[in-house]
Amino acid sequence: MRRLFFAVFIAAFIGVNVPILKADSTWVYSVQISATTQTSPPRITLNWQPDQYGANSYTVYRKKAGDSSWGSGTALAGTVTTYTDSNVTLGSAYEYQIVKAASLGYTGYGYIYAGVNAPMADNRGKVVLVVDNSFTQSLSNELARLESDLFGDGWTVVRRDVSRNDSPTNVRAAIQAVYNADPANVKAVFLFGHVPILRSGSLNIDGHQARPLPADGFYGDMDGAWNNPSYLPSDVELMVGRVDLFNMPGNGSPSPWPSEQEMLRNYLNKDHNWRHKILTVQKQALLGNRFGDFNGEAFAASGFRAFEPLVGAGTVVIANEQTAAPPEQRWSSMLGSGNYLWGYGCGGGSYTSMSYMGTHGANLDLWSTDIVGLDAKAVFVMMFGSWLGEWDSTDNLMRSVLATPTMGLTCSWSGRPHWYYHHMGLGEPIGYSARVSQNNGGLYQNQVNNFMRGVHIALMGDPTLRLNQVAPVSGLQATTSGASMKLTWTASPDAGLGYHIYRGNSTNGYTRVSSTPVTTLTFTDPSPSAAASTYMVRALKLETTPSGTYTNQSQGVFASAAAGSTLPTAKMSVTKGPTGPVLSWPSQVGQIYQVCVKAKLTDTTWTPLSGNIAGTGSTCSWTDTSAGSTGGRFYEVMVL
Repeated sequence: MRRLFFAVFIAAFIGVNVPILKADSTWVYSVQISATTQTSPPRITLNWQPDQYGANSYTVYRKKAGDSSWGSGTALAGTVTTYTDSNVTLGSAYEYQIVKAASLGYTGYGYIYAGVNAPMADNRGKVVLVVDNSFTQSLSNELARLESDLFGDGWTVVRRDVSRNDSPTNVRAAIQAVYNADPANVKAVFLFGHVPILRSGSLNIDGHQARPLPADGFYGDMDGAWNNPSYLPSDVELMVGRVDLFNMPGNGSPSPWPSEQEMLRNYLNKDHNWRHKILTVQKQALLGNRFGDFNGEAFAASGFRAFEPLVGAGTVVIANEQTAAPPEQRWSSMLGSGNYLWGYGCGGGSYTSMSYMGTHGANLDLWSTDIVGLDAKAVFVMMFGSWLGEWDSTDNLMRSVLATPTMGLTCSWSGRPHWYYHHMGLGEPIGYSARVSQNNGGLYQNQVNNFMRGVHIALMGDPTLRLNQVAPVSGLQATTSGASMKLTWTASPDAGLGYHIYRGNSTNGYTRVSSTPVTTLTFTDPSPSAAASTYMVRALKLETTPSGTYTNQSQGVFASAAAGSTLPTAKMSVTKGPTGPVLSWPSQVGQIYQVCVKAKLTDTTWTPLSGNIAGTGSTCSWTDTSAGSTGGRFYEVMVL
């Protein structure tokens, strides 16, 4: 798909006086919706951008998120750009579809998931964390921290370490065993590392050739018969996402990249920083579009349709996709120099590049090495172009987003078919959108939406990530006095609604013990449980988004303590390891630690040396691989 289309309408519209539109007018194939709400009386008002070429009518439909069909529609005149729904209740959420009949004959579709003070999710269910065992030891601290973060966002973690040389069938069987033991609660699977890849079917998704394609839906479909299908044999039950940086870089990389292990480590650091609001970005989106209408497929409508409910009206920045555009106005350059919550880019593709979206060669290519070298700064990304959908290819452009130093956390191939991300506006994880997009058989529409339910539909990235962050509490301490447990903490700057307290453990998960939000910085549990002895505190915020309002929660912060004590200062031992000194210290599950260093005992300050290290048992260990031959060092373990 290296052809460039700048005329939006084709022979189907002969007989109509058709204007010639630039490629960036692809937004006319979407309805860009945002919402405002009020609580008394409850009301949701939808607003959308008018069609610059004119609309004959709009029809608004509504349903609940889990419903499989839309209700009866409400027809509106083509000049109307707002709709108020007064038949709503406080604490509820609704899904809306708006269908535009345009004056020039094309059809536009828009979607939003809107609510008035929609409730929070205490318990998100179980996630099966499938880890490539090549990294079980080398990334043990980062993986333990990931598990802690997943618990801290309401998930119960079931981990399975597998060999990259195992068969996809065996790996799926391990996931199915977890699911079959608790089908009501197992909701997601996170594939980390080079977990075996199934290729299935024979699909010509990009006009080049029919071939088997990588099919991660295989790991989310718990009951379908997979006999080399090209399309999903049944609905995917689990949200699936993959972080796989194998063969990145590979053949012909113009500059050295970090090793696979270090790129994975960096991804886990970015993941943690996003969850804890250490990494923040502007609520805006960047869109680069080289395909235009493309016979009604309008690939970039995926971006225009998704962005408005997630980042708001007037926040979509359009890169200059014209061939003669100055380099600094191109999609790649703007990703490198700015920062964005979302990005969408489409153009003629190869496994490793996208034409006219960068600055290299006759086709002004954007290469996977550019994405990393420029440190493309978008958290959530969609791409579309030939060959990119084969994401297991060497130096794949989509997976390069995950290898960026600072921000990139997810990427999807959106256009054949289109993806639908609007549920994230009210707090659903990105894996929810992946599952909706995989299972979509026509409930969500684009004028032309080819290859729906294809086995190739896959999310690159952590499927449990959410859109809007809340800063967590800090300085949590737990002490016992008699039969009670007292918690104290330092406030979160975002906790406008207060805090909720949970009690549990890493085996069975956490249960809320605060019946209403706690509005002070202390909580006493009069009846602590020996079996569930770890506590978690989460800050609460009434999140106002372009999709309405909902109760959002921060990551949980953990503490546990013995009778009459506070969290201990760790006492460590140091032994010689093959790659450097190995530090060990007594730890508590869920508690976060950091190793600091100074060169001389008389130095007055300690310098942080490690990242955050999550306790997963009674002992933590960490290797100082940077020690080398630097001589003596003094270490301190900080309890965060």
